[in-house]
Amino acid sequence: MRRKTIQCFCGILALCCLLLSFAAPAAAESPSAIRVLLRRLALSDRMDLTLSGRYLVRSASGSELLLPEEARVTVLLRDRQLFLYSGGISAGMGASCSFLALHSGDADPGICFNLQPGFYPGSLSVSIEDNRLVPILSLPLETYLKGVVPYEMGDGFPPEALKAQAVCARTYALSRMRPSAAWDVVDTTNDQVFRGLNDASPKSMQAVEDTAGLVLTCDGKLITAWYSASNGGQTELPANIWEGNAPRCFALTEDPWDAANPESVVRTCVLARDASGLSPAFVKLIHRAALADPRLRDLIPEEDFRLSRLNALALTTPRYAAPSRLMTRLEVTFETDSFRNAGKAASSGEEEELDIADLLSSYPMTVTLDLFPETLIALGLSISGADNEIITLQEDDSAFTLTAGRFGHGVGLSQRGAQQMANAGGKNFQEILSFYFPGAALKRYAGEPSPLPTPPPELARDPGPAPTATPRPTLMPVTQDLPEGARMATVTGIAQDSSLNLRAQPSAGAEILMRLYYRQPLIVLEESDVPGWVHVRTDAAEGFVMESFLEYETDPDLPKG
Repeated sequence: MRRKTIQCFCGILALCCLLLSFAAPAAAESPSAIRVLLRRLALSDRMDLTLSGRYLVRSASGSELLLPEEARVTVLLRDRQLFLYSGGISAGMGASCSFLALHSGDADPGICFNLQPGFYPGSLSVSIEDNRLVPILSLPLETYLKGVVPYEMGDGFPPEALKAQAVCARTYALSRMRPSAAWDVVDTTNDQVFRGLNDASPKSMQAVEDTAGLVLTCDGKLITAWYSASNGGQTELPANIWEGNAPRCFALTEDPWDAANPESVVRTCVLARDASGLSPAFVKLIHRAALADPRLRDLIPEEDFRLSRLNALALTTPRYAAPSRLMTRLEVTFETDSFRNAGKAASSGEEEELDIADLLSSYPMTVTLDLFPETLIALGLSISGADNEIITLQEDDSAFTLTAGRFGHGVGLSQRGAQQMANAGGKNFQEILSFYFPGAALKRYAGEPSPLPTPPPELARDPGPAPTATPRPTLMPVTQDLPEGARMATVTGIAQDSSLNLRAQPSAGAEILMRLYYRQPLIVLEESDVPGWVHVRTDAAEGFVMESFLEYETDPDLPKG
Protein backbone atom coordinates (compact mmCIF):
# COMPACT_ATOMS: atom_id res chain seq x y z
CA MET A 1 0.00 0.00 0.00
CA ARG A 2 2.83 2.38 0.89
CA ARG A 3 4.82 1.43 -2.25
CA LYS A 4 1.86 2.31 -4.49
CA THR A 5 1.50 5.67 -2.76
CA ILE A 6 5.15 6.53 -3.39
CA GLN A 7 4.93 5.49 -7.06
CA CYS A 8 1.86 7.64 -7.57
CA PHE A 9 3.53 10.53 -5.78
CA CYS A 10 6.58 10.32 -8.03
CA GLY A 11 4.32 10.46 -11.06
CA ILE A 12 2.71 13.64 -9.78
CA LEU A 13 6.15 15.12 -9.27
CA ALA A 14 7.11 14.47 -12.87
CA LEU A 15 4.05 16.34 -14.12
CA CYS A 16 3.67 19.16 -11.62
CA CYS A 17 7.14 20.07 -10.36
CA LEU A 18 8.02 23.68 -11.30
CA LEU A 19 11.68 23.60 -10.45
CA LEU A 20 13.98 26.09 -12.17
CA SER A 21 17.60 25.29 -13.08
CA PHE A 22 19.47 28.59 -12.96
CA ALA A 23 22.18 29.57 -10.50
CA ALA A 24 20.58 32.09 -8.14
CA PRO A 25 22.85 33.95 -5.73
CA ALA A 26 23.13 32.44 -2.28
CA ALA A 27 23.23 34.44 0.90
CA ALA A 28 26.71 35.81 1.42
CA GLU A 29 28.48 34.35 4.42
CA SER A 30 29.79 36.72 7.06
CA PRO A 31 31.53 36.27 10.41
CA SER A 32 28.40 37.69 12.05
CA ALA A 33 26.02 35.12 10.54
CA ILE A 34 25.26 32.35 13.01
CA ARG A 35 23.77 28.91 12.32
CA VAL A 36 21.30 27.67 14.90
CA LEU A 37 20.18 24.06 15.18
CA LEU A 38 16.44 24.28 15.94
CA ARG A 39 16.16 21.31 18.27
CA ARG A 40 13.31 22.81 20.30
CA LEU A 41 10.94 22.29 17.37
CA ALA A 42 11.17 18.53 18.04
CA LEU A 43 10.57 17.71 14.38
CA SER A 44 10.29 14.12 13.30
CA ASP A 45 9.08 13.50 9.75
CA ARG A 46 7.09 16.68 9.04
CA MET A 47 7.65 20.43 9.07
CA ASP A 48 4.88 23.00 8.47
CA LEU A 49 5.81 26.64 8.01
CA THR A 50 4.67 29.97 6.62
CA LEU A 51 7.15 32.20 4.82
CA SER A 52 7.19 35.94 5.40
CA GLY A 53 8.93 37.56 2.45
CA ARG A 54 10.23 35.82 -0.64
CA TYR A 55 12.28 32.64 -0.47
CA LEU A 56 14.20 30.60 -2.97
CA VAL A 57 14.07 26.87 -2.27
CA ARG A 58 17.08 24.88 -3.42
CA SER A 59 17.04 21.08 -3.56
CA ALA A 60 19.96 18.74 -2.92
CA SER A 61 20.57 18.47 -6.67
CA GLY A 62 20.72 22.26 -7.11
CA SER A 63 17.27 22.74 -8.67
CA GLU A 64 15.53 25.88 -7.46
CA LEU A 65 12.01 27.15 -6.93
CA LEU A 66 10.87 30.65 -6.01
CA LEU A 67 8.05 30.78 -3.49
CA PRO A 68 5.82 33.85 -3.11
CA GLU A 69 5.40 35.93 0.01
CA GLU A 70 3.21 34.34 2.70
CA ALA A 71 3.61 30.92 1.07
CA ARG A 72 2.55 28.01 3.23
CA VAL A 73 4.87 25.06 2.96
CA THR A 74 4.98 21.49 4.18
CA VAL A 75 8.15 19.38 4.08
CA LEU A 76 7.69 15.64 4.57
CA LEU A 77 10.31 12.95 5.13
CA ARG A 78 9.49 9.74 3.32
CA ASP A 79 11.87 6.87 2.59
CA ARG A 80 14.92 9.01 3.46
CA GLN A 81 13.89 11.71 0.95
CA LEU A 82 12.38 15.18 1.45
CA PHE A 83 9.23 16.26 -0.40
CA LEU A 84 7.91 19.80 -0.52
CA TYR A 85 4.26 20.84 -0.89
CA SER A 86 3.12 24.43 -1.41
CA GLY A 87 0.10 25.87 -3.18
CA GLY A 88 -0.49 22.89 -5.45
CA ILE A 89 3.19 22.25 -6.11
CA SER A 90 4.78 18.94 -5.18
CA ALA A 91 8.55 18.72 -5.45
CA GLY A 92 11.16 16.14 -4.54
CA MET A 93 14.05 17.77 -2.68
CA GLY A 94 16.34 14.78 -2.26
CA ALA A 95 18.28 14.36 0.98
CA SER A 96 18.32 18.08 1.84
CA CYS A 97 16.92 21.46 0.88
CA SER A 98 17.49 25.13 1.67
CA PHE A 99 15.12 28.06 2.04
CA LEU A 100 17.19 31.11 1.04
CA ALA A 101 15.81 34.47 2.16
CA LEU A 102 15.69 37.07 -0.64
CA HIS A 103 15.72 40.84 -0.38
CA SER A 104 12.22 42.22 -0.89
CA GLY A 105 11.58 45.69 0.51
CA ASP A 106 12.26 46.89 4.04
CA ALA A 107 10.89 43.95 6.00
CA ASP A 108 13.25 41.13 6.94
CA PRO A 109 12.22 37.75 5.52
CA GLY A 110 11.42 35.14 8.11
CA ILE A 111 9.64 31.91 8.92
CA CYS A 112 6.80 30.99 11.25
CA PHE A 113 6.60 27.31 12.24
CA ASN A 114 3.10 25.97 12.71
CA LEU A 115 2.08 25.45 16.35
CA GLN A 116 5.23 27.28 17.51
CA PRO A 117 5.42 30.90 18.71
CA GLY A 118 8.08 33.26 17.43
CA PHE A 119 9.26 34.67 14.11
CA TYR A 120 12.46 33.10 12.77
CA PRO A 121 14.27 35.53 10.44
CA GLY A 122 16.90 34.34 7.99
CA SER A 123 17.54 31.32 5.80
CA LEU A 124 16.78 27.71 6.67
CA SER A 125 18.46 24.46 5.68
CA VAL A 126 16.82 21.07 6.24
CA SER A 127 18.67 17.76 6.18
CA ILE A 128 18.09 14.23 7.47
CA GLU A 129 19.77 12.49 10.39
CA ASP A 130 18.64 9.26 12.08
CA ASN A 131 15.47 9.39 9.97
CA ARG A 132 14.49 12.78 11.43
CA LEU A 133 14.39 16.30 10.01
CA VAL A 134 17.29 18.52 11.03
CA PRO A 135 16.47 22.26 10.62
CA ILE A 136 19.30 24.83 10.84
CA LEU A 137 18.55 28.55 10.74
CA SER A 138 21.17 31.02 9.49
CA LEU A 139 20.69 34.66 10.51
CA PRO A 140 22.70 37.75 11.52
CA LEU A 141 24.22 37.50 14.98
CA GLU A 142 22.60 40.66 16.33
CA THR A 143 19.20 39.47 15.17
CA TYR A 144 19.81 36.09 16.78
CA LEU A 145 20.54 37.79 20.12
CA LYS A 146 17.11 39.41 20.07
CA GLY A 147 15.67 35.92 20.20
CA VAL A 148 18.00 34.88 23.06
CA VAL A 149 18.00 37.65 25.69
CA PRO A 150 14.18 37.65 26.16
CA TYR A 151 14.30 33.95 27.07
CA GLU A 152 17.55 33.84 29.03
CA MET A 153 16.47 36.80 31.18
CA GLY A 154 13.38 38.63 29.96
CA ASP A 155 11.89 42.07 30.32
CA GLY A 156 11.25 41.60 34.05
CA PHE A 157 14.97 42.13 34.68
CA PRO A 158 16.45 45.64 35.03
CA PRO A 159 17.98 47.21 31.89
CA GLU A 160 21.60 47.03 33.12
CA ALA A 161 21.29 43.32 33.86
CA LEU A 162 19.79 42.80 30.40
CA LYS A 163 22.75 44.61 28.85
CA ALA A 164 25.19 42.40 30.75
CA GLN A 165 23.24 39.36 29.52
CA ALA A 166 23.36 40.64 25.93
CA VAL A 167 27.15 41.02 26.07
CA CYS A 168 27.54 37.52 27.53
CA ALA A 169 25.20 35.98 24.95
CA ARG A 170 27.02 37.71 22.08
CA THR A 171 30.44 36.67 23.37
CA TYR A 172 29.32 33.11 23.97
CA ALA A 173 27.79 32.83 20.49
CA LEU A 174 30.93 34.10 18.79
CA SER A 175 33.08 31.70 20.82
CA ARG A 176 30.98 28.80 19.50
CA MET A 177 31.41 29.63 15.82
CA ARG A 178 32.61 26.48 14.02
CA PRO A 179 32.95 27.01 10.26
CA SER A 180 33.83 23.35 9.71
CA ALA A 181 30.71 22.09 11.50
CA ALA A 182 27.14 21.94 10.22
CA TRP A 183 25.88 24.37 12.88
CA ASP A 184 27.24 26.69 15.57
CA VAL A 185 24.78 26.60 18.47
CA VAL A 186 21.65 24.74 19.46
CA ASP A 187 18.52 26.62 20.51
CA THR A 188 18.26 25.02 23.98
CA THR A 189 20.04 25.44 27.31
CA ASN A 190 22.79 23.20 25.94
CA ASP A 191 23.95 26.50 24.43
CA GLN A 192 21.49 29.38 24.66
CA VAL A 193 17.70 29.40 24.55
CA PHE A 194 16.48 30.82 21.22
CA ARG A 195 12.79 30.96 20.35
CA GLY A 196 12.68 33.41 17.49
CA LEU A 197 11.59 37.03 17.73
CA ASN A 198 8.45 38.44 19.33
CA ASP A 199 7.07 41.89 20.04
CA ALA A 200 6.58 41.27 23.76
CA SER A 201 10.18 41.94 24.82
CA PRO A 202 11.10 45.52 23.85
CA LYS A 203 13.47 45.98 26.83
CA SER A 204 15.46 42.88 25.97
CA MET A 205 15.74 43.89 22.33
CA GLN A 206 16.81 47.40 23.36
CA ALA A 207 19.56 45.91 25.52
CA VAL A 208 20.93 44.11 22.45
CA GLU A 209 20.91 47.34 20.46
CA ASP A 210 22.46 49.37 23.31
CA THR A 211 25.41 46.97 23.49
CA ALA A 212 25.67 46.26 19.75
CA GLY A 213 28.98 44.57 18.94
CA LEU A 214 30.33 44.55 22.52
CA VAL A 215 32.11 41.36 23.58
CA LEU A 216 34.33 40.22 26.46
CA THR A 217 38.01 39.54 25.85
CA CYS A 218 40.94 38.45 27.99
CA ASP A 219 44.55 39.07 26.93
CA GLY A 220 43.15 40.29 23.63
CA LYS A 221 41.25 37.06 22.91
CA LEU A 222 37.54 36.32 22.92
CA ILE A 223 36.44 34.34 25.98
CA THR A 224 33.59 31.88 26.39
CA ALA A 225 31.28 34.03 28.53
CA TRP A 226 29.47 31.32 30.48
CA TYR A 227 26.47 32.20 32.61
CA SER A 228 23.83 30.39 34.64
CA ALA A 229 20.63 31.17 36.51
CA SER A 230 22.12 31.18 40.03
CA ASN A 231 25.47 30.18 41.52
CA GLY A 232 24.25 29.52 45.06
CA GLY A 233 26.35 32.31 46.57
CA GLN A 234 29.73 31.24 45.16
CA THR A 235 31.03 31.42 41.60
CA GLU A 236 32.58 28.32 40.06
CA LEU A 237 35.75 27.80 38.05
CA PRO A 238 35.41 26.51 34.46
CA ALA A 239 38.16 23.94 35.10
CA ASN A 240 36.02 22.41 37.86
CA ILE A 241 33.19 21.78 35.40
CA TRP A 242 34.87 21.25 32.05
CA GLU A 243 38.28 20.01 30.99
CA GLY A 244 40.95 22.42 29.86
CA ASN A 245 42.32 25.73 31.05
CA ALA A 246 40.16 28.85 31.15
CA PRO A 247 41.34 32.48 30.86
CA ARG A 248 42.43 34.21 34.07
CA CYS A 249 39.25 36.33 34.06
CA PHE A 250 37.38 33.60 35.98
CA ALA A 251 37.64 33.30 39.75
CA LEU A 252 36.13 31.18 42.53
CA THR A 253 34.71 33.81 44.83
CA GLU A 254 31.79 34.56 47.12
CA ASP A 255 28.78 36.17 45.46
CA PRO A 256 26.75 38.11 48.04
CA TRP A 257 24.48 39.48 45.31
CA ASP A 258 23.22 36.05 44.25
CA ALA A 259 22.86 34.99 47.89
CA ALA A 260 20.85 38.12 48.74
CA ASN A 261 18.44 37.90 45.81
CA PRO A 262 15.09 36.58 47.11
CA GLU A 263 14.37 35.24 43.61
CA SER A 264 17.42 32.95 43.58
CA VAL A 265 16.21 29.34 43.64
CA VAL A 266 16.89 27.64 46.98
CA ARG A 267 15.62 24.52 48.75
CA THR A 268 15.46 24.23 52.55
CA CYS A 269 15.05 21.26 54.88
CA VAL A 270 14.62 21.43 58.66
CA LEU A 271 15.65 18.35 60.68
CA ALA A 272 14.38 18.31 64.27
CA ARG A 273 16.85 17.20 66.94
CA ASP A 274 14.25 14.90 68.45
CA ALA A 275 14.12 13.11 65.07
CA SER A 276 10.42 13.79 64.64
CA GLY A 277 9.03 14.14 61.12
CA LEU A 278 12.12 12.86 59.35
CA SER A 279 11.76 11.79 55.73
CA PRO A 280 11.42 7.98 55.52
CA ALA A 281 13.86 8.05 52.61
CA PHE A 282 16.43 9.86 54.76
CA VAL A 283 15.99 7.37 57.60
CA LYS A 284 16.42 4.53 55.11
CA LEU A 285 19.76 5.97 53.99
CA ILE A 286 20.97 6.20 57.61
CA HIS A 287 19.83 2.63 58.28
CA ARG A 288 21.68 1.37 55.23
CA ALA A 289 24.86 3.22 56.24
CA ALA A 290 24.66 1.96 59.84
CA LEU A 291 24.34 -1.64 58.72
CA ALA A 292 27.45 -1.39 56.56
CA ASP A 293 29.15 -3.09 59.52
CA PRO A 294 28.76 -6.81 58.72
CA ARG A 295 28.17 -7.60 62.42
CA LEU A 296 25.02 -5.47 62.35
CA ARG A 297 23.74 -6.34 58.89
CA ASP A 298 20.98 -8.68 60.06
CA LEU A 299 20.38 -7.18 63.50
CA ILE A 300 17.24 -5.21 62.68
CA PRO A 301 15.05 -4.98 59.58
CA GLU A 302 14.59 -1.66 57.84
CA GLU A 303 10.88 -1.43 58.66
CA ASP A 304 11.60 -1.49 62.43
CA PHE A 305 14.48 0.99 62.40
CA ARG A 306 13.89 4.45 63.84
CA LEU A 307 15.94 7.35 65.19
CA SER A 308 15.41 8.70 68.69
CA ARG A 309 17.63 11.78 68.36
CA LEU A 310 19.91 13.70 65.99
CA ASN A 311 23.00 14.80 67.92
CA ALA A 312 25.05 16.48 65.20
CA LEU A 313 25.30 17.12 61.47
CA ALA A 314 28.43 18.15 59.56
CA LEU A 315 29.14 18.92 55.90
CA THR A 316 32.44 17.40 54.78
CA THR A 317 34.64 16.54 51.80
CA PRO A 318 34.68 19.49 49.40
CA ARG A 319 34.61 18.43 45.76
CA TYR A 320 37.17 21.05 44.75
CA ALA A 321 40.11 22.82 46.39
CA ALA A 322 39.58 25.63 48.89
CA PRO A 323 37.85 28.01 49.03
CA SER A 324 35.16 25.90 47.33
CA ARG A 325 32.08 25.33 49.51
CA LEU A 326 30.69 22.54 47.33
CA MET A 327 30.59 19.74 49.93
CA THR A 328 29.84 16.19 48.89
CA ARG A 329 29.16 14.34 52.17
CA LEU A 330 26.97 14.69 55.25
CA GLU A 331 28.01 13.23 58.61
CA VAL A 332 25.05 12.33 60.81
CA THR A 333 25.46 11.53 64.51
CA PHE A 334 22.34 9.98 65.97
CA GLU A 335 20.87 7.83 68.71
CA THR A 336 18.48 4.90 68.32
CA ASP A 337 16.84 2.36 70.60
CA SER A 338 15.98 0.05 67.70
CA PHE A 339 19.14 -2.03 68.15
CA ARG A 340 18.55 -2.50 71.88
CA ASN A 341 15.01 -3.67 71.28
CA ALA A 342 16.21 -6.00 68.56
CA GLY A 343 18.88 -7.46 70.84
CA LYS A 344 16.49 -8.09 73.72
CA ALA A 345 13.95 -9.62 71.40
CA ALA A 346 16.49 -11.98 69.88
CA SER A 347 15.91 -15.58 70.83
CA SER A 348 19.30 -16.85 69.74
CA GLY A 349 20.80 -16.24 73.16
CA GLU A 350 24.11 -15.14 71.63
CA GLU A 351 25.81 -12.88 74.18
CA GLU A 352 27.88 -11.03 71.52
CA GLU A 353 24.81 -9.89 69.60
CA LEU A 354 23.15 -8.54 72.76
CA ASP A 355 26.32 -6.70 73.80
CA ILE A 356 26.57 -5.02 70.40
CA ALA A 357 22.93 -3.95 70.55
CA ASP A 358 23.31 -2.44 74.01
CA LEU A 359 26.51 -0.69 73.02
CA LEU A 360 24.90 0.92 69.95
CA SER A 361 21.95 2.06 72.02
CA SER A 362 24.07 3.61 74.76
CA TYR A 363 26.28 5.78 72.60
CA PRO A 364 25.58 7.98 69.54
CA MET A 365 26.45 6.47 66.17
CA THR A 366 27.97 8.42 63.29
CA VAL A 367 27.45 7.58 59.63
CA THR A 368 28.57 9.38 56.49
CA LEU A 369 26.15 9.85 53.59
CA ASP A 370 26.94 10.93 50.04
CA LEU A 371 25.03 14.13 49.39
CA PHE A 372 24.68 13.54 45.63
CA PRO A 373 22.22 12.44 44.55
CA GLU A 374 20.30 10.28 47.05
CA THR A 375 20.59 12.37 50.22
CA LEU A 376 19.60 15.60 48.45
CA ILE A 377 16.66 13.85 46.83
CA ALA A 378 15.60 12.27 50.14
CA LEU A 379 15.68 15.68 51.84
CA GLY A 380 14.02 17.54 48.95
CA LEU A 381 17.13 19.67 48.34
CA SER A 382 17.84 18.75 44.71
CA ILE A 383 17.35 21.77 42.44
CA SER A 384 18.41 21.15 38.85
CA GLY A 385 19.63 17.56 38.89
CA ALA A 386 23.18 18.71 38.13
CA ASP A 387 24.47 17.35 41.48
CA ASN A 388 26.42 20.53 42.24
CA GLU A 389 24.27 22.41 44.74
CA ILE A 390 26.00 24.54 47.38
CA ILE A 391 24.75 23.29 50.77
CA THR A 392 24.85 25.38 53.94
CA LEU A 393 24.11 24.20 57.48
CA GLN A 394 22.70 26.13 60.43
CA GLU A 395 21.63 24.80 63.81
CA ASP A 396 19.92 25.87 67.00
CA ASP A 397 18.72 24.14 70.14
CA SER A 398 15.80 22.44 68.40
CA ALA A 399 16.81 21.72 64.80
CA PHE A 400 19.33 21.65 61.99
CA THR A 401 18.56 23.62 58.81
CA LEU A 402 20.09 22.59 55.49
CA THR A 403 19.80 24.99 52.55
CA ALA A 404 20.71 24.23 48.93
CA GLY A 405 21.42 26.86 46.30
CA ARG A 406 22.70 26.97 42.70
CA PHE A 407 20.72 26.47 39.52
CA GLY A 408 23.13 25.62 36.71
CA HIS A 409 26.90 25.25 36.58
CA GLY A 410 27.65 28.48 38.46
CA VAL A 411 30.45 29.61 36.13
CA GLY A 412 30.66 33.24 35.06
CA LEU A 413 27.64 35.53 35.24
CA SER A 414 24.85 34.72 37.68
CA GLN A 415 21.59 36.01 36.21
CA ARG A 416 20.03 36.41 39.66
CA GLY A 417 23.20 38.01 40.93
CA ALA A 418 23.19 40.49 38.03
CA GLN A 419 19.55 41.25 38.75
CA GLN A 420 20.36 42.05 42.39
CA MET A 421 23.42 44.14 41.47
CA ALA A 422 21.35 46.29 39.13
CA ASN A 423 18.28 46.57 41.35
CA ALA A 424 19.63 46.83 44.88
CA GLY A 425 23.21 47.82 44.12
CA GLY A 426 22.59 50.33 41.34
CA LYS A 427 25.41 48.82 39.29
CA ASN A 428 25.71 49.35 35.53
CA PHE A 429 26.37 46.54 33.09
CA GLN A 430 30.12 47.26 32.96
CA GLU A 431 30.36 46.88 36.75
CA ILE A 432 28.31 43.69 36.67
CA LEU A 433 30.57 42.17 34.04
CA SER A 434 33.70 43.26 35.93
CA PHE A 435 32.49 41.42 39.04
CA TYR A 436 31.77 38.14 37.27
CA PHE A 437 34.67 38.28 34.78
CA PRO A 438 37.50 40.01 36.70
CA GLY A 439 40.27 41.04 34.36
CA ALA A 440 38.14 40.81 31.20
CA ALA A 441 37.87 43.80 28.86
CA LEU A 442 35.01 45.03 26.69
CA LYS A 443 35.77 45.25 23.00
CA ARG A 444 33.56 46.13 20.05
CA TYR A 445 33.22 43.33 17.52
CA ALA A 446 33.28 44.65 13.96
CA GLY A 447 31.12 42.05 12.23
CA GLU A 448 28.45 43.14 9.76
CA PRO A 449 25.19 41.34 8.97
CA SER A 450 25.06 39.32 5.78
CA PRO A 451 23.39 41.08 2.83
CA LEU A 452 20.38 39.31 1.40
CA PRO A 453 20.53 38.34 -2.28
CA THR A 454 18.18 39.91 -4.82
CA PRO A 455 16.34 37.47 -7.12
CA PRO A 456 17.34 37.71 -10.79
CA PRO A 457 14.84 39.43 -13.12
CA GLU A 458 13.81 36.24 -14.90
CA LEU A 459 12.78 34.68 -11.59
CA ALA A 460 11.05 37.80 -10.35
CA ARG A 461 8.76 37.75 -13.40
CA ASP A 462 7.50 34.31 -12.40
CA PRO A 463 6.40 34.60 -8.77
CA GLY A 464 5.25 31.01 -8.50
CA PRO A 465 1.84 29.75 -7.47
CA ALA A 466 -0.47 31.53 -5.07
CA PRO A 467 -0.30 30.05 -1.59
CA THR A 468 -3.05 27.80 -0.35
CA ALA A 469 -3.77 26.14 2.95
CA THR A 470 -1.10 23.73 4.15
CA PRO A 471 -2.23 20.20 3.23
CA ARG A 472 -3.02 17.80 6.05
CA PRO A 473 -0.73 14.78 6.28
CA THR A 474 -1.70 11.33 5.14
CA LEU A 475 -2.51 9.32 8.23
CA MET A 476 -0.43 6.22 8.85
CA PRO A 477 -2.18 3.00 7.85
CA VAL A 478 -3.19 0.32 10.34
CA THR A 479 -3.75 -2.94 8.46
CA GLN A 480 -2.47 -5.48 10.99
CA ASP A 481 -4.70 -7.92 12.79
CA LEU A 482 -5.35 -7.04 16.41
CA PRO A 483 -3.22 -9.00 18.88
CA GLU A 484 -5.07 -10.73 21.67
CA GLY A 485 -6.26 -8.21 24.24
CA ALA A 486 -5.53 -5.18 22.04
CA ARG A 487 -8.08 -2.50 21.11
CA MET A 488 -8.46 0.00 18.29
CA ALA A 489 -8.48 3.68 19.17
CA THR A 490 -8.39 7.03 17.38
CA VAL A 491 -6.57 10.25 18.26
CA THR A 492 -9.39 12.70 18.99
CA GLY A 493 -8.42 14.62 22.12
CA ILE A 494 -6.47 17.28 20.23
CA ALA A 495 -7.36 20.18 17.95
CA GLN A 496 -7.50 19.42 14.25
CA ASP A 497 -4.49 21.68 13.65
CA SER A 498 -2.49 20.16 16.50
CA SER A 499 -0.58 16.90 17.05
CA LEU A 500 0.03 14.26 19.71
CA ASN A 501 3.59 13.15 20.52
CA LEU A 502 4.42 9.47 20.10
CA ARG A 503 7.23 8.85 22.59
CA ALA A 504 9.84 6.13 23.00
CA GLN A 505 8.98 5.64 26.68
CA PRO A 506 5.88 6.39 28.83
CA SER A 507 7.12 9.78 29.99
CA ALA A 508 6.57 13.39 28.95
CA GLY A 509 10.34 13.81 28.89
CA ALA A 510 11.05 10.81 26.68
CA GLU A 511 12.28 11.03 23.08
CA ILE A 512 9.59 12.05 20.57
CA LEU A 513 9.48 9.44 17.80
CA MET A 514 6.96 11.30 15.65
CA ARG A 515 3.79 13.39 15.80
CA LEU A 516 0.37 11.84 15.44
CA TYR A 517 -2.41 13.88 13.91
CA TYR A 518 -6.13 14.20 14.45
CA ARG A 519 -8.12 11.04 13.57
CA GLN A 520 -4.98 8.85 13.41
CA PRO A 521 -6.03 5.22 14.07
CA LEU A 522 -3.93 3.25 16.56
CA ILE A 523 -3.65 -0.28 17.88
CA VAL A 524 -3.52 0.03 21.67
CA LEU A 525 -1.51 -3.00 22.82
CA GLU A 526 -1.53 -2.60 26.59
CA GLU A 527 -1.52 -0.23 29.51
CA SER A 528 1.88 1.04 30.59
CA ASP A 529 3.27 0.57 34.06
CA VAL A 530 3.14 4.38 34.24
CA PRO A 531 -0.46 5.47 34.94
CA GLY A 532 -2.12 7.36 32.10
CA TRP A 533 0.10 5.99 29.32
CA VAL A 534 -0.57 3.22 26.81
CA HIS A 535 1.59 1.24 24.38
CA VAL A 536 0.41 1.80 20.78
CA ARG A 537 1.32 0.74 17.25
CA THR A 538 0.59 1.48 13.58
CA ASP A 539 1.98 -0.20 10.47
CA ALA A 540 4.86 2.30 10.52
CA ALA A 541 5.62 3.12 14.15
CA GLU A 542 5.35 1.93 17.74
CA GLY A 543 5.63 3.82 21.03
CA PHE A 544 3.70 5.36 23.91
CA VAL A 545 1.01 8.06 24.12
CA MET A 546 -1.18 9.53 26.85
CA GLU A 547 -4.44 7.62 26.96
CA SER A 548 -6.57 10.71 27.66
CA PHE A 549 -6.15 11.84 24.03
CA LEU A 550 -7.62 8.62 22.60
CA GLU A 551 -11.15 7.48 21.85
CA TYR A 552 -11.66 3.70 21.92
CA GLU A 553 -13.84 1.78 19.50
CA THR A 554 -14.63 -0.68 22.28
CA ASP A 555 -14.24 -0.63 26.05
CA PRO A 556 -10.52 -0.33 26.92
CA ASP A 557 -10.16 -3.63 28.78
CA LEU A 558 -6.42 -3.84 28.14
CA PRO A 559 -3.66 -6.11 29.43
CA LYS A 560 -1.22 -4.56 31.88
CA GLY A 561 2.28 -3.66 30.72
